[in-house]
Amino acid sequence: MTQQISTLLELRTRIKYKKPEFIRQDNPKRMKLNDKWRKPKGIHSKIRHSFKGRRKMPSPGYKSPRKVKCLHNSGLKMIVVQSVDDLLNIKKENEGAVISKNVGMKKRLKILKKAKELDVNILNLNVDEYIGKIESFMSLKKKKDLKESRKEDIREKGKEKGIDEKEKPQLSEEERKESEKAEKDKVLIKKV
Repeated sequence: MTQQISTLLELRTRIKYKKPEFIRQDNPKRMKLNDKWRKPKGIHSKIRHSFKGRRKMPSPGYKSPRKVKCLHNSGLKMIVVQSVDDLLNIKKENEGAVISKNVGMKKRLKILKKAKELDVNILNLNVDEYIGKIESFMSLKKKKDLKESRKEDIREKGKEKGIDEKEKPQLSEEERKESEKAEKDKVLIKKV
């Protein structure tokens, strides 16, 4: 990063720090209006005739310098990546990758591993931490692991309450059939 770009990035942060929040006229009064800025066009609008003490309107003075427009705070140009092939087109010296938000977890993991291998900067997250998170989640994701963990949780809850599986009364087949028939009768009676 050159000296000129770094000074322009600092200037951009100072400008953006001073920039007020531009909200639409009468936005706090009316719930239907959204926060997005719209230029006031009424003849008697107090904001359109901006003078001392009135709300500021957007103007070119709040723009960031043209040379650092669309650059990341690190000084790299942001390139949106949605596949591993997009990573291959990135120039490492002056471009960095930003993984799109609608990329799935498996594909994101592949992109991160390839970026680490190619030594490409990922600007919107920490690569090592995120790879660890995804891999731990994927290992838990297996159905067998989930079922076993759920069964263990149920057993532990039962032990905390003082109920063991052995203490449950064992019903014979005839008693079980009678109880099932009684439950079916209840359901039939409710429907009528």
